[in-house]
Amino acid sequence: MPVATPAQYRAMLDAAQKGGYAYPAINVTSLPTINGALKAFAESKSDGIIQVSTGGGEFASGTAVKDMALGAIVLAEAVHILAAKYDVLVALHTDHCHPKNVEKFLKPLLAATKARREAGKGNLFNSHMFDGSELSLEDNIKTSTELLKECAALDIILEVEAGVVGGEEDGHDTSGVSNDKLYTTPEDMLAVYEALNGLGRYMFAATFGNVHGSYKPGAVKLKPTILKDGQAAVTAKYGAAAEMDLVFHGGSGTPLEEIRETLDYGVVKMNIDTDTQYAFTRPLVDHMFKNYAGVLKIDGEIGDKKAYDPRSYLKKGEQGLCDRMKEACDDLRSTGQTIFGKV
Repeated sequence: MPVATPAQYRAMLDAAQKGGYAYPAINVTSLPTINGALKAFAESKSDGIIQVSTGGGEFASGTAVKDMALGAIVLAEAVHILAAKYDVLVALHTDHCHPKNVEKFLKPLLAATKARREAGKGNLFNSHMFDGSELSLEDNIKTSTELLKECAALDIILEVEAGVVGGEEDGHDTSGVSNDKLYTTPEDMLAVYEALNGLGRYMFAATFGNVHGSYKPGAVKLKPTILKDGQAAVTAKYGAAAEMDLVFHGGSGTPLEEIRETLDYGVVKMNIDTDTQYAFTRPLVDHMFKNYAGVLKIDGEIGDKKAYDPRSYLKKGEQGLCDRMKEACDDLRSTGQTIFGKV
């Protein structure tokens, strides 16, 4: 099955909201990470989301080019081709586009989808994220409104964020922000709903103490009830149909019971990046330690081609990532929930 159509993607989100589960959304940077993700979703019989960050796109374009939009297009096209071999649905998404990168990342990707549609092809990406959390809420909403209109015209869903996810990711460091910025208020959620409702479909990354990166249990203080309170404020004023599709960022190291709690409050997508980076790298390190003399030509020796062939260790990384993603599907209750063939 190719990448989900816009209608299938909407059906995926509806099914997750109704069924009380969420989709793992993994950041990819290469063919091995794409293949590991696709294998995990297929073996888990789970639909899922594959996403590209600005840094991931820049990396994929090559160190001599460093074009974040070009690299994202290359990765997305690869997913379109490879996903056709699997009997699950996957959606393509871009992650954390900050205001400074809208013109060189988000806009070129919207143009690429427009060109594909004019050529009779499907959308390149199913959804994009605009992260305006560094702006005032007023400016954030203003830009989000403009971008949602552009996305809606192309049948694309926009993810927005109010509040700040702490920590550092892809060079964007918010570790110094004040604690109050890490928590979205019910008033913020109401403001976002009232500004965006009716313009097009969107997802909302409300923050409740989330922090990017890896931390020991207990180091990050999450308050999932913030999501409950925000949803309650919106639905109390506008009815049950106004419940928003929420996104969970910065979940590494989160206890399972807190992950599951967010599902009850409308989370339909959870980003998985730090944990899968480690899951990919750990088998590579193991390979290097166990095959030290083979991967290095020590003291004039010839080494072992089978050990230093990149395929020998990259496939181990792919499997490590796959195993971690299957765990994420279980945690988010998406295992066995594919709607492939039903819509």
